[in-house]
Amino acid sequence: MKVKFAFYVKLVILMLGLVLVVFIMREAKSILVPLLVSGLLAIMISPLTSFLERLRFPKALAVGLSVILLLAAISALVYFFYNQILRFADDLTLLEQRVSYYLGILNAYIEENLEGVVPISGDNIQQTIFQYLYENAAGLTQGIIATAGTLTMVLIMPIYIFLFLYFRNFLIEFILMSFEERHKIKVKNVIYKVKLVVQNYIIGMFIVICVLAVLNSIALLSLGIKHAFLFAGFAALLNVIPFLGPFLGATLPIMYAFLTKDSLWYVFGVFLAFYVIQLLESNLFTPKIVGGKVSMNPLMTIIALFVGNFIWGLAGMILFIPGMAILKVIFDEVEGMEPYGFLLGDTHSAQKKMNRKSLREQIRVVRGRFRL
Repeated sequence: MKVKFAFYVKLVILMLGLVLVVFIMREAKSILVPLLVSGLLAIMISPLTSFLERLRFPKALAVGLSVILLLAAISALVYFFYNQILRFADDLTLLEQRVSYYLGILNAYIEENLEGVVPISGDNIQQTIFQYLYENAAGLTQGIIATAGTLTMVLIMPIYIFLFLYFRNFLIEFILMSFEERHKIKVKNVIYKVKLVVQNYIIGMFIVICVLAVLNSIALLSLGIKHAFLFAGFAALLNVIPFLGPFLGATLPIMYAFLTKDSLWYVFGVFLAFYVIQLLESNLFTPKIVGGKVSMNPLMTIIALFVGNFIWGLAGMILFIPGMAILKVIFDEVEGMEPYGFLLGDTHSAQKKMNRKSLREQIRVVRGRFRL
């Protein structure tokens, strides 16, 4: 005997389930985030492991070499930013002087033209910002290394990546055994598509970041902006956060150009360069390199960013984008979940599908009338 629940009862159960899932995800952040990051990185370098295995490398050695190469690349990236930040810290005195200079100009304008307005105190800004940076510049960079040197980042995650790669076929077989025989072909298709989506996204984004770092460096060096490699690399890395990342990445060099250059043309030049590069990224680089397999409509992307930030902070903002793309692949393949896959998908692709469907229906109608 089937028990039927009213709509509002189902809605309450659904909402309680969502609240429980969010609560578990927040509380288990220290466990889930390293696992997910390790899983994504393992999928990314799995083609290298497979290539080494085809060259007759023992399985353990192929996996170990893949993990070592990945750790070497990450360590080189951390070392690069560590040195760049230390060099940037040497210019804090100059930046403090320029801020005081511009505050003096602003306060003079306020005193002459705006009666009753209290001038801005530069001492408060120096105490809250520059004094903190002076005292903690070395500590901040060392803190980054210390965070990367914790047990989770240095020991646990490489072990996770190694185990994911070593037992990848075993895990796939476990997933297939969890479904009935008639569903195994579709499950294999989903696993293949998920792997393809993750690899396209991570490898594609890595290539895009490298291209953006080169273009940003060329633009900033041509304008004579100091610490061009730091600003260029930081802006390129922030590009993994849609919408917000490119804005923050361009703001820092624009502010630095404003504080250190005597002409506003440098500020305009940095703004124009980053604007043109961002147009190329959004309309050429990302569509061509990353491809359309991970594209989502802007509404769902923004929601994923806010939800990810609420649950896991910055890590959630980065992880929820490929996570939503993986969910779209699963929804598209599971019967009855197609509308949710449609909701997550790119609006342009969805519109093309709707147009093709409408055209096929028109052709069927015309053929039916012709037969009559």
